[in-house]
Order: sequence, then C-alpha cells, then structure tokens
Amino acid sequence: MSVALARAIAPTPAERERLKWMAYGQKTEHRLRMRAQVILHAARGRSNARIARVTGLHLDTVRTWRNRFAALGLTGLADRKRSGRPPRFTALQVAQVKALACRLPFEAGAPLSRWSCPELAREAMARDIATFVSASTVRRWLAQDTLKPWQHRSWIFITDPDFRPKAERVLDLYARTFNGRPLGADEYVISADEKTSIQARCRCHPTLAPGQARAMRVNHT
Repeated sequence: MSVALARAIAPTPAERERLKWMAYGQKTEHRLRMRAQVILHAARGRSNARIARVTGLHLDTVRTWRNRFAALGLTGLADRKRSGRPPRFTALQVAQVKALACRLPFEAGAPLSRWSCPELAREAMARDIATFVSASTVRRWLAQDTLKPWQHRSWIFITDPDFRPKAERVLDLYARTFNGRPLGADEYVISADEKTSIQARCRCHPTLAPGQARAMRVNHT
C-alpha cells in the first residue's frame, strides 16, 4: 500500500516573516497561531506525524493546513466562508415590525400607552407578520435603527373649554373642508404657525429625564 508523501513547503521570505508573526505574536488568535506553527515546522522538512506530536494536533488537521498552504499560500490558512443557518425572517418581516414600533399603540387597537418588545412580538404574531417571533428578536431588530418606543412617554392636558369646536375647525381645514363644504381647486389652507423648529412658548412642565423604572416624560402643553 502506497503512502502519500507530505507536500513540500517553501514559503517566501515575506511569507516566513508573516508566519513567524502569526506563530509567536501575542495578539494572534490561537487557531491562527497553531496553523502558522504547522507551516513553519513543515518548512523545515518535518513530517506530518512529527508535527502532530510537537503541536498536539491531529494528524489529519496537520495534513489539511499543510496542503492548504501549499495550494493557496497564506490565504489558505484563513477559515473558509460558511453558508451558516438560513435566516428565519425576511427583510420585509423585519421592516413591518419596525414600522409597527413607529406607530402609536392605539392605532393598532392595542390598549397601551407605549410599546414594549413583548407587546410588539405578540402584535406581530396577531397580524400574521410572523408565525412566531420572540421579544429578544424584536429588541435586536429595533436596536439596529436605535428605535426605543418604550423610553418616551408624551402627553398633553387640554384645558380650553372650547377645544372641541376649535379643533374641529382646524381638522376640517386639514381635510380641505370649511363649514361643511369641500374646498375648491383654487382654495388653499395656509398654516402660518406650523414651524416645528420655532419654540414660541415654553412648555408648562419641564421634561423629566428617564430614571430608574421611569421613562422620559415630555409634556407638550
């Protein structure tokens, strides 16, 4: 029975310096350190069996890295790309959950003042966005875009007794309706005070920073 001979290893001076740095560098990963030591031993003409005894690696492991370096050089010592586990969720499902987190809970019919990751996961399953999704998965998705709907709580106190008729007039104008009549094509609504960057008046109550077991509180009155 014939025995395959170990492949000869002849690294260039540059490759040898790189191998020494990998084999004895303090910041080199252990797996790369052992692979570099295998190649340096092989460059001295030692057999695979002797290299396996010196390094404590399996004979097949020594043979693998020796052959990889002989065929590909230093690039052969890197790990090959793995396909990995296929993703369980599509990009569309992730986007749908993020879009849901950006909506107010009452818009989804949820009796909540703000979303939490468990509630978002339950709502996503109720809407058939995903068959099953955990709260930790939702939290990881939201962290990608720094979305934290549970850390902000906003409210406004209505003190004007005539708020309803005033609000109805404004809302009708937004819907292009005035006194129950639709506006014509040549009629326009101009909002002169809707400048979000101009703070005309201070808020009645200061914003409270988040604390232990308390979200940030912002009053818009």
